[in-house]
Amino acid sequence: MHQDSNHQNDYNYSRETYYELIEKGKDALDNMIDVARESEHPRAYEVLAGLLKNVSDVNDKLMELNKKQKALEQQNEMKQVENQQNNFYIGSTADIQRLLQGDIVDATATEHTDVSGEHKSQTS
Repeated sequence: MHQDSNHQNDYNYSRETYYELIEKGKDALDNMIDVARESEHPRAYEVLAGLLKNVSDVNDKLMELNKKQKALEQQNEMKQVENQQNNFYIGSTADIQRLLQGDIVDATATEHTDVSGEHKSQTS
C-alpha cells in the first residue's frame, strides 16, 4: 500500500512538472515570437522552431505519462481479480439445517441416486 502512495505521489509530481514546463514554454514561445518578428533574423526563427518542438515533446511526454498510469491502474485491477476466491457449498438444504441446529454432518459422505432411482450413500 505504501508503494502505491509513493507511485501516486510521483505521478502527481511528474504531472505538475509537465504542466509547469508547458506553461513556461508557452510564455517563452510568446516572447520568442516577438523577438523573431522584431529582429527578422533567421537564427531567431530557428530558436523559435526548436522551442515549438520542445513544448510539443513535453505535451507528448505528458500523454505518455497518463497512458502509463492508466496501464498500471488496469494491471492493479487485474491483480485484485486474480486473487478472488469463491467458496461453494455442495449439499442439500436439509444438510444445512442439520448443521445449523448442531447436528454435525459428515462432509465426506454424499448420496447418489443410481439409474434405478435408489439412494446410495457413498463415503469418499
